[in-house]
Amino acid sequence: MTLKEALSQIQPTDQTAQMLAQRRWNSIAKPLQSLGLLEDTVTMLAGMKHGRNVKITKPCVVVMCADNGVVAEGVTQTSQEVTAVVTKNFTTGATSVCRMAQVAGAKVVPVDIGVARDVDAQGLLVKKIAYGTKNMALEPAMTREQAVAAIEVGINTVIQLAEQGFDLFATGEMGIGNTTTSSAVTAVLLHKSVSDVTGRGAGLSSEGVKRKIAVIRRAIATNNPDPDDVLDTVSKVGGFDIAGLIGVFLGGAVMQLPVLIDGFISSVAALCAIRLCPHAAGYMLPSHVSNEPAGKLLMHELNLQPFLTCNMCLGEGTGAVAAIPILNMACQVYNDMSTFSEIEIEDYQPLE
Repeated sequence: MTLKEALSQIQPTDQTAQMLAQRRWNSIAKPLQSLGLLEDTVTMLAGMKHGRNVKITKPCVVVMCADNGVVAEGVTQTSQEVTAVVTKNFTTGATSVCRMAQVAGAKVVPVDIGVARDVDAQGLLVKKIAYGTKNMALEPAMTREQAVAAIEVGINTVIQLAEQGFDLFATGEMGIGNTTTSSAVTAVLLHKSVSDVTGRGAGLSSEGVKRKIAVIRRAIATNNPDPDDVLDTVSKVGGFDIAGLIGVFLGGAVMQLPVLIDGFISSVAALCAIRLCPHAAGYMLPSHVSNEPAGKLLMHELNLQPFLTCNMCLGEGTGAVAAIPILNMACQVYNDMSTFSEIEIEDYQPLE
């Protein structure tokens, strides 16, 4: 499916189903709104699924893996080779998100969308656009055509997984330097100062953060991305992992299935997806708020309130996967708990 086709197929969520889900919540034998955000999230799920089968039975986490040429500017603590190592580790279960996904009952689906070298690993989906992006401090990170192609990888990956029965998509990523690209995209799209949206990433020193900010400023000045054109911004100062995740969000919306936002990089991709198609917002669920400086800012911009505040900034989809058991618990209450009438007690009434 092309990006143009996907954008034309995304429909708003079912408001009638959401209203009926809220009515169901109000009938359940417990204090009104006592599960707070979890009730709101299950109500959103009902809208996505038109009120049918309001539960999660087969979740997965799609991890977009790609390298970023801007690493050459010394904006990271580790070298680019780490991306390939961790990408392979996703296939053997030797990463944080893999261990967490075991507990959550979620399959980890790693995608090589732009790792700087070939990774030979069983279970890795190889959909490489290029061997990493170019150095955005000197030139555009990628062409507009490559940005579209990367988004289409995300869209079609979700469609293929949905056809295999997966019904929730947590978003993850791996790519040394991707907090640098994410800060750049955030600064452009939200018209914010680079220093306000840039953090330490994977452990930079204070001096390293200053260098990172300077490099991002240079990249924006060099490429002059258009804040009113998502594809222009992503192609000039983004990354293949960000573009792939944009596609995951759009693909979930096409299939009318929920997509869990993870942390900073994932939130940036969610914002881009909404800018491309506002209706896609109805299929996005928050998980946690990233400890990166722009974490809260992006959640506010997305008008979402996450369940978890754990000061996490690991990436990989760890925050999104951590939310899956909580979401399953909420669905269990919604589907299986008795109503006031069934246990023959008077309903709770809203306070005046």
